[in-house]
Amino acid sequence: MAFVCSATWIANPGEEETVRSALEQLSPASRTEPGNIYYQAHQSTEEPQVFRIFEVYVDEEAFKAHGTYEHFKTWALGKAIPALAERRRDFSETLDF
Repeated sequence: MAFVCSATWIANPGEEETVRSALEQLSPASRTEPGNIYYQAHQSTEEPQVFRIFEVYVDEEAFKAHGTYEHFKTWALGKAIPALAERRRDFSETLDF
């Protein structure tokens, strides 16, 4: 089973471009991490302040390691997250039928 994180980021008013620019850097770098299977950011077409990130890792340890990489510290912690009004994360495991 793989470990899945479905994150929702809601930007503060006027900070949509800050979050989008950070995700533009964070996404490709995250895809190169050991243990990453899939990493895709989305921006709502109806509510442009809402961003969703769908992440799949080989296991929970690989997900936890994601938060330790320099690109995460720079682009998520340093740029995007301070620009958010709200940050939610839901976790699950794949059912490998």
